[in-house]
Amino acid sequence: MSATPDRTACADLDAADPLAGVRDRFVVRDGLVYLDGNSLGALPLQTPSRVAAAVEQEWGQGLVRSWMDAQWMDAPVRVGDKLARMIGASPGEVVVAESTTVCLFKLICAGLAMQRGRTVVLTEEENFHSDLYVAAGAARLCGGTVGVVPRARLLDALDDRVAVVMHTHVDFRTGFMHDMRGLSAAAHEAGALALWDLCHSVGAVPLQVNADGADMAVGCGYKYLNGGPGAPALLHVRSSLHEALRNPIPGWLGHAAPFAFEPSHRPAAGLGSMITGTPHILQLAALESGVDLWLEIDMAVAREKSIALGELFIQLVEDRLDNAGFTLASPRDPERRGSQVSLVHPKAYGIVRGLIERGVVGDFRAPDICRFGLAPLYTRYVDVWDAVERMGNLLSDGDHLDERFAEKVAVT
Repeated sequence: MSATPDRTACADLDAADPLAGVRDRFVVRDGLVYLDGNSLGALPLQTPSRVAAAVEQEWGQGLVRSWMDAQWMDAPVRVGDKLARMIGASPGEVVVAESTTVCLFKLICAGLAMQRGRTVVLTEEENFHSDLYVAAGAARLCGGTVGVVPRARLLDALDDRVAVVMHTHVDFRTGFMHDMRGLSAAAHEAGALALWDLCHSVGAVPLQVNADGADMAVGCGYKYLNGGPGAPALLHVRSSLHEALRNPIPGWLGHAAPFAFEPSHRPAAGLGSMITGTPHILQLAALESGVDLWLEIDMAVAREKSIALGELFIQLVEDRLDNAGFTLASPRDPERRGSQVSLVHPKAYGIVRGLIERGVVGDFRAPDICRFGLAPLYTRYVDVWDAVERMGNLLSDGDHLDERFAEKVAVT
């Protein structure tokens, strides 16, 4: 784009959008500009009836028989195979388990156990804080250590002590996207395993974990996958590692014969061994509904729209709010950017809170980032235009400086 688009031009883009009709399959309130799908995805219209069926029919009527009749027992693997199609893995290489954090803990411990003689989990300072916490805890319990270095020094820190290199593919603050293929190859050359956090990637950018050399990966279900609050996570391990894989939290459902009630644990074949306890059936029903919707979508088309939305957002901010004090925190190159735009501003918290009051929902990330998720399935071009328009009005009115924003609330 060269000339700054007006709202009519944005409406024309929406009219020509091949994904325009998909928005109608979500619950999006009129007048609300929802740009926080990178924290919690919108509700698909098909999900309430799917969850209701799980509650009223499968649980209410089927009761315990639904473990077999409704295929509850198979749900972690069934939904995992659907997710494998989304991330470029093979059947049997993805299961759905607990939260991202718990799955990450399992994989770090398993990776350290497989890499005997190597004790370091290498990661970057900019990584998501929860990933840093769980890496430290897992390494401590497994007799290892965590090497945390600046992003620019990751390759220099690779040596024969490193067992696992842990990256978040798309940075949660800025949307910066790592080169998965290049960094995985570098880890392999050093003899390390490549472990990827895909929380801000799956459903946001095209993924080919096998082709790009990922050994293991995790990803959450409640952001771009629209699986609902607290949706369980995906856990991926390439098939060549399955035989050596050991679950550090072995449970009955990861046993080779769960109902044999044996006193000792015999791991199930393949990735089933990484399942620990009873599946979260109601949450899995919601997640599967969101994944089923995604499987109807051409990810290349979604990515093309995601990039276009980001480019539009950046252009509108720079053209219309050039003196407002914003600095672009996200990469300018769209090939290095996930499906979000992050802006640095000294009054970022007040701006985000003020925008929420004006019907534009983004979020704040400390210390000074306004973060806007651009979920291509339900975000329109006019939504981006309206968001920047309301941001300009907020700054002009000075409402972002109001004293009611002096104290931060727990969630933005």
